[in-house]
Amino acid sequence: MVAIEPSVLSFAGLLRRLRAEAGLTQEELAELAGVGGRTVSDLERGVALTARKETARLLADALGLDGPTRISFEAAARGRLSNTVSPGPGAAGATATATRTLPRDIASFTGREPELRQLVSAVTGAANPGGVVSIHAIGGMAGIGKTAFAVHAAHRLADRFPGGQIFLPLHGHTPGLPPVPPEDALASLLLTAGVLAAQIPASLEARMALWRDRLAERQLLLVLDDAASSEQVLPLLPGSGGSLVLVTSRRHLSALDDATAVSLDTLPPGEAAALLVRLAGRTGLSPADPAVAEIVQLCGFLPLAIGMVARQLHHHPAWTAVGRAAELASARDRLELMVTENLSVAAAFNLSYADLTEDQQRLFRRLGLHLGTDIDAYAAAALDCTELAASRHGLEALYDHYLLTEPARGRYRLHDLIREYARALAARRDPDQDRDAATVRLLDYYQHTAARTDALIAHQTRPAAAPAAGAVPAAVPDLPSRERALAWARAERANLLAYLDYATRTGQHARVTALTAGLAGLLRHDGPWADAIARHTAAIQAARHPGDRLGQANALRDLGAVRRLTGDYPAAAQAVEQALRIYRDLGDRLGQAWSLSDLGLTWLLRRNCPAAAQALEQALGIYRDLGDRLGQAWALTVLGNVGLVRDDYPAAAQALEQALRIYRHLGDRGGQAKALNDLGSVQRLTGDYPAAAQAVEQALRIYRDLGDRLGQANALHEVGAIRLVTSEFPAAAQALEQALRIYRDLGSRLGQANALNDLGVVHWRTDDYPAAAQALDQALRIYRDLGDRGGEAEAVNTRGTLHRVSGDLAQAEECHQQALELARAIPSSWDEAHALAGLGRCALAADRAAQAEVLLGRALEIFQRIGTAEAPDLLAELAALTGPPPAQ
Repeated sequence: MVAIEPSVLSFAGLLRRLRAEAGLTQEELAELAGVGGRTVSDLERGVALTARKETARLLADALGLDGPTRISFEAAARGRLSNTVSPGPGAAGATATATRTLPRDIASFTGREPELRQLVSAVTGAANPGGVVSIHAIGGMAGIGKTAFAVHAAHRLADRFPGGQIFLPLHGHTPGLPPVPPEDALASLLLTAGVLAAQIPASLEARMALWRDRLAERQLLLVLDDAASSEQVLPLLPGSGGSLVLVTSRRHLSALDDATAVSLDTLPPGEAAALLVRLAGRTGLSPADPAVAEIVQLCGFLPLAIGMVARQLHHHPAWTAVGRAAELASARDRLELMVTENLSVAAAFNLSYADLTEDQQRLFRRLGLHLGTDIDAYAAAALDCTELAASRHGLEALYDHYLLTEPARGRYRLHDLIREYARALAARRDPDQDRDAATVRLLDYYQHTAARTDALIAHQTRPAAAPAAGAVPAAVPDLPSRERALAWARAERANLLAYLDYATRTGQHARVTALTAGLAGLLRHDGPWADAIARHTAAIQAARHPGDRLGQANALRDLGAVRRLTGDYPAAAQAVEQALRIYRDLGDRLGQAWSLSDLGLTWLLRRNCPAAAQALEQALGIYRDLGDRLGQAWALTVLGNVGLVRDDYPAAAQALEQALRIYRHLGDRGGQAKALNDLGSVQRLTGDYPAAAQAVEQALRIYRDLGDRLGQANALHEVGAIRLVTSEFPAAAQALEQALRIYRDLGSRLGQANALNDLGVVHWRTDDYPAAAQALDQALRIYRDLGDRGGEAEAVNTRGTLHRVSGDLAQAEECHQQALELARAIPSSWDEAHALAGLGRCALAADRAAQAEVLLGRALEIFQRIGTAEAPDLLAELAALTGPPPAQ
């Protein structure tokens, strides 16, 4: 083996390294060796430069050293050099100390069972024909427990390898030591395999050949710990013989052919808590204690950090878990508290940072400034002021060093403690103006790209505010479609909200207005709408500070749109009317059309069809004057819905078909889905069920492709309604329940009421009267809260039908009479006809046939006039009551 020279490694350093490799604290080593703890401490700190012969022997026994390594250790302990192989070409490297025994398996090893099962299964489950070498590259960030995992796995598998076990530290990240050169590593391995020092050849190639020849017929378990690179490992691999090689590294060893990657993540919360309790050794401390859960979370579930805090608790009986959790939570720099003896989490990270190039180090520090959860190459390029290609290369390099994870393709994330480490480095090494400039660049990037995505997500053209201050980013993602824009916004949601909060905290009013506008489409699309209301309200206030009236109007309109979605129609109308006044003052005709469209929809939902139609016709005229075809399509879509409520189905179909043609011409798939779903409603109401089902299924497919959850819920509700009228009750219930779940997730109260109302009908038609009553009562409460008289009339009518079939005619007649009054007040011919038909059926059940005939006849006249599907069935019902017409 290579000589242990004092200039390369003192005995103090050698002892520290061997103890760390064995996974022992100073106290544990002293206890195993039967020497005083002060003795070990003095030797490691260099207070005592040599050790007595008996002390060296006891320490070597405790460390499990034998062969050349033991000889070198005891010689170094006495201040003498061992008679070993002279250094080869890699003499500047660290000492190679291969041992024929594995380090002690750590008694406190906790968890990692899925990874262990996977590795053990891969090794024990293979017949290994032809003597194939099995290679497993165990990777992970600093402090993740790679060596402990490899040693634990090796102990489990040792019996399967009669050729023996060899453990070789490669010192890829040992403080004060460069990595072991392959030549020296091979020399140490050959000595351990029984080759005499004089027989070890000088060249790397010759040593490789001899090593592989020696192992050709052996089944060896070889642990190569802390590899710096694939180049360091490749020469050390056996050529054949059915051996197992476990390699640990802080880098992705992607150049190791046929190696199975085992990437270790942080511990799951339960395993992390169990590790802390086990290492702390505190009576009464349980993994279920809230303080334990808080500590391991603040440690980022990182085994190294957990171990340090646990040992602090173990050696400080006066400290409490609650107190330590509070100290970690309030610390400005948690890493300063994660120190024990001569070890620290920050020092472990320092070694990984030192491996990076200057450009990579700068990017790493910049990433520490990022406020969001993850980052892509475009945002990193803005943050670091580099070209996109350089940003991608830098992120890949940091990923390669396990300083980043990649939770989704192209998106990278820092572990909490690594982020804190990077931020602290940036604070120490980068001037304030450099850090501030990086943040401004990133804000510019998010603001610019969010504005582009919102324009694609929205179904309408947003009135253009004044150009925002700030540079246009050099690199922005290609977002050619609404789908791509929505995907980008969803991926960046947490980041955009983090920087919106930052702009709010720092009083950047123009930023708040612009960033909120950029998020408007996403917030409206995905919710939660309560959060959207708070954001838009803040944006209105922010726009008032610099006197940005257009920004204020846009934010008011966004607020009104979300208020409408939550069913707060008066507040929605109030916000949009304020926006309309500002747009008129500014002479912004697009803004006026935009607001008039929204007002029309809001009036429609309040069942004020004349006001809705008037606002929408005005909006449509402005859109046509401006040549805004997307706006025209939206106004026509809402006008189609007005025709639905007015029971003017031909006019509704005509408007919706015009809108659909425009949406298709523009390639607006979201608009197409809305028009198709509404057309399906018209076709259902007029009895064309096959056409209705086809249109709605098309709409549902588009909504699913777009990931539009509210659209999916609306289409599923319509599917349920179609299945209900065709008596496919199980399918109807399934679709309606799916829709109800989405409506509840989004907070759409009107959607919930509509789905519950139809579910009530399904339960009634399947004779589950209690469930029907419960669903209908829930729907009725929501309709009344919303002031939706049309919905209330429909639910009350259905409740009356349920009372009738349950035998309570008095309650049934009361409900239908109440629905009749509501329907005439709205007015709604469809609801009026249903109320009359309900009253007629109650009269028939009470043996008042003449009254029944009159009421059913009036209902039939309305159904026939408006052309709904109920007319044929009601005609048959009347014929059964009055008998066939007299023969001529």
